[in-house]
Amino acid sequence: MNNIFDFLENDNIDLSEPDTGLEEWKKKKSENRARMVAMQNLPYDVKKKRSELRAREFIEQMDLRGKQAHVSVGGLDSITLYVFLKSIGIDVPAISVSALEDKSIQRVHKALGITILKSYKTKVQVLNEVGFPVISKRIAGKIALLQNPTEKNKTVRHAIITGECGELGHFQKNSRMKLPQKWLKIFGGYENENEGVYYQKPNFKVSNDCCYWLKEKPCDDWAKDHESYPFLGMMASEGGQREEALTDHGCNYYGKTVMRSAPFAPYLRNDILRLAQEMDVWYHKHLEIFEKLYYEQPYSRNGAGEIIPYEPVESIIPEIYGKIEKDDQGNLRTTGAQRTGCSMCGFGIHMEERPHRFDKLRERNEKEWEFYMYKCCTDPETGEKYGWGRVLDYIGVPWEDVPAVQLELPLEEMM
Repeated sequence: MNNIFDFLENDNIDLSEPDTGLEEWKKKKSENRARMVAMQNLPYDVKKKRSELRAREFIEQMDLRGKQAHVSVGGLDSITLYVFLKSIGIDVPAISVSALEDKSIQRVHKALGITILKSYKTKVQVLNEVGFPVISKRIAGKIALLQNPTEKNKTVRHAIITGECGELGHFQKNSRMKLPQKWLKIFGGYENENEGVYYQKPNFKVSNDCCYWLKEKPCDDWAKDHESYPFLGMMASEGGQREEALTDHGCNYYGKTVMRSAPFAPYLRNDILRLAQEMDVWYHKHLEIFEKLYYEQPYSRNGAGEIIPYEPVESIIPEIYGKIEKDDQGNLRTTGAQRTGCSMCGFGIHMEERPHRFDKLRERNEKEWEFYMYKCCTDPETGEKYGWGRVLDYIGVPWEDVPAVQLELPLEEMM
């Protein structure tokens, strides 16, 4: 990356041209945000119909360009999207690096006839070779730049430490490029000599490229091979980079190299859970669609080539989420996991109350928890085995004790 704007563009921040001016950029961002909030406040039925229109528009655009479309599937949101598209007559394939997901999610994937892809690196390889995904995707990316200095990223590294962006950053003195002080203190030490500061640096790698090796590149390569572009189950209400990208670019985006559709962009959690319930009913009324897709997949046969009979799932809402129920305020929520992801992902862990995601991993599979906490990595200097425990200790997240709330659970709930 040669300058501040190169970094920001790769960080999913849509800056206007430099000569447009910072105030104009801020105004544009504010207008985009107001537009998204207005869409989020629309009635459920309107949002649902709007999702259908955006999905059909995307298919029309792909047809005009001579391209295909597919659904990139992971957890509940994208599972719901896939069945929703089937329900409105949009018959596109779905792909997933399913092995990264919880076993209950994997069962749903197979029951829906989803094409299963393999990661290019294992989780252990990613942690050892690439680094730990910690704090947030954006902050991890900045720390990774500090850990991998080059002459080309010198200006960006200076901005990460000081917030000073120079001419290409409109000479901002306290820009959002700067790492928050909390994280500068413990991750900024790579620039002590260059910047005359006295920060710490960790004894582990940090990266935001975990998803790239585990699922993004396998899915991207499949898409290139099939000249296909994805439907994604992203929602702006998830926050972070997803919120920023969807707020700036809307449901459907047609770029020079990137095209995608996110029909659920303005959905709130209540909306997606309500639709999941509706799609679960639709699935059970149209099992023949998914049974046919199942038998087209390699996993419908055993090692001897014999057919494994199709078994519908009880619900397309994977068991890890529990049931969908109304809370005291009348809002829908899942009784189990609220969101799911890779078992070794640490983005946002510092903001979770206990029991946090690693506590819950311990409940589900203590052997896996022990491996990722203590043994998944090898220190290149000492040969010592370590894992997420070292990382969580460093950023101040408790993990080794069993939270009191878990100690109070009946034994059968801990298993």
